[in-house]
Amino acid sequence: MRNKLAAAIAAMTLIAAPAFAGAAPPPGGSILTQLLFFLPLILIFYFLLIRPQQQRAKKHAEMVAAIKRGDTVVTSGGLIGKVNKVSDTEISLDLADNVRVRVIRQMVIEVRNKAEPVPAND
Repeated sequence: MRNKLAAAIAAMTLIAAPAFAGAAPPPGGSILTQLLFFLPLILIFYFLLIRPQQQRAKKHAEMVAAIKRGDTVVTSGGLIGKVNKVSDTEISLDLADNVRVRVIRQMVIEVRNKAEPVPAND
């Protein structure tokens, strides 16, 4: 019985060995061919996803930097108020009579009404 098993294993090894030895190289070609395939994909991702996001972020940063006293703004939480005081990192909003909140500048998503500069001593 052992001899038959050993003979079967030896036969399978001889049959399978040429199949593994003659395996073809993986398809795809050279690195240059692969780069030429992925380059248009990278460009599409850049122009459709990355670049527009960078432009939106730049526009938002400019808008936040230009906030001044008297502007009406909308926060990311949905609060709409008039800017009362502006500091480096925060703004103070008047939401209603005797209701004033402090908001981080980056949380402003829209400036609704650009106001003329308000005199500092009123």
